[in-house]
Amino acid sequence: MNLSAKIRLLSVILRWRLTWKKNDLEYRPKGIDNPKFMTAMEAVRLIKDGSTSFSCGMAGNARPSVWFWAIERLFRETGHPRGLTHIIVGAQGGRGRIPGTLEELGKYPGLITRLVAGHIETLKTFLKLADQGALELHTLPQGMETLLIEAQGRGRFFIESDTGAGTFLDPRVGNGSVVVPGKGTSLVEVAGEDLRYSLPKIDTAYFIAPAADREGNIYVKNCALFTETRESALAAKANGGKVLVSVAQIIDKQPDDIFLPAEMVDAVAVHPYNEQTVAVPQKKFWPMFTEGAKVDPQAAMAELQFVNRVLGITPIRGKVEDALARLAASIFTRFVKKCCNIIIGVGLPEEVARLIHTGGLFEDVTFMSETGVIGGLPAPGVYFGAGVNPREIISSAQIFHLCYEHLDCAVLGILEVDSQGNVNVSKRGEGPLNYVGPGGFPDFCAAADTLIFVGSWMANAKMEIRDKRLSILKSGTHKFIKKVSEITMSGEQALKKGKTALYVTNVGVFRLTNKGMMLIEVMPGVDIEKDIIQACPMQVILPESGQVPVTPDAIVTGEGFRLNWQSVFK
Repeated sequence: MNLSAKIRLLSVILRWRLTWKKNDLEYRPKGIDNPKFMTAMEAVRLIKDGSTSFSCGMAGNARPSVWFWAIERLFRETGHPRGLTHIIVGAQGGRGRIPGTLEELGKYPGLITRLVAGHIETLKTFLKLADQGALELHTLPQGMETLLIEAQGRGRFFIESDTGAGTFLDPRVGNGSVVVPGKGTSLVEVAGEDLRYSLPKIDTAYFIAPAADREGNIYVKNCALFTETRESALAAKANGGKVLVSVAQIIDKQPDDIFLPAEMVDAVAVHPYNEQTVAVPQKKFWPMFTEGAKVDPQAAMAELQFVNRVLGITPIRGKVEDALARLAASIFTRFVKKCCNIIIGVGLPEEVARLIHTGGLFEDVTFMSETGVIGGLPAPGVYFGAGVNPREIISSAQIFHLCYEHLDCAVLGILEVDSQGNVNVSKRGEGPLNYVGPGGFPDFCAAADTLIFVGSWMANAKMEIRDKRLSILKSGTHKFIKKVSEITMSGEQALKKGKTALYVTNVGVFRLTNKGMMLIEVMPGVDIEKDIIQACPMQVILPESGQVPVTPDAIVTGEGFRLNWQSVFK
């Protein structure tokens, strides 16, 4: 990326940083007498005490900041609305660092008293409320949430599924949806061998969209994603509630492009500062994220990675992490066939996606995102959930339907893995302050034929690659242990369903078998007996031959590394 591109991106970041609290909650467009058009402050007065509200968005994409600011101000000035149940699917917090997120509403005890979320880790103000006993906190798989929201639009209020069976969501194993034991009644019940999921009835849905016409019809052209907007609006109206939409601008009516008809909308607030995604105003949207875009993907990814580095989002990765990503990408080509649908998780899995792209296999795969993005290349870091050159953008519910019908592979991260192949990604430690939430992890693990988990062997260890060999210079905290602190993916269920489950680490690759966690490949320089079997709390077994293949030099060093479809070990 050249200097002028870097200067341009730095100016975008600087402008955003200087204006990221800017809002005009009293803005009213001139020359429009349609009563649906209100200021943001007028619109949020439609939210009644005790309502069940829903907001859309994912990470930095499609953040409904104007609604969060307006509700926060109304509560601060009047003490209302209060006692709300609020539901979200994707992450909508800012980790206590960025304004204009759902965390604005977690500053005040009494405003939201029950929260249901797929991903919780970024909602620091709410985690503090839960820790203080001032919030009833629930978590559900994102896929189940989206399908439940869709179902409410049809008058149905529960779904039965084997997703989450054998995990913490299963009342026979854990607390169900309840994050703080004893604080609330689980939204998950046992239904034979399956689980029955439910959600409170949504009566207020609010979100942003790129544009509206003067009649109040809503348009999503040039968005980065629209997640649960349509389904949540249908649910709210089916339940006799309200739909509030904030748009960046008013356009002429375009009948063929109407996303949500005016009769489905109760209030439209024009807010010119609405973003397409982080730091990018909707009115100056980035074409790379729009449906059917044809930008240079390598140049676009370089720009996104530069922004993430400047914002401190992307961790600094060295030779050891690069080798781990190459190993995971190589394993992918061995266990997954061409013409596949793939879901990529955040973190190291993003590097696997990049390698698949640069390795020449991009035309043979279809990347998908839980937000509804199909095709293109998954966007990294703060832009996670969006895609570069997406072929199609659909709703979150639609993408989960597609996943459950045909998902070949999920490449996901880990926090802990144990001897039964169970994986924990939902809990970092004790108490709500350390809770993450499962995200779409249980759905993808239930839906995908092949599961590739990618993560470091130990946390805070010191390793290096020298002379084509991996050396462990200093041990850290083991992530592969005897028993995980919370089961987000059940190894037993994976085996029962005949799934291929692989665990790619710095020291080698493990495969879940009926006999246990088998080491099927080892990095050169690693002493299997000393560095793995004796050192690791997780029970490890070896192939019957006793011989473990050694990772090729090209994967370790990157010199001469190539990706080719192999699919020989399936």
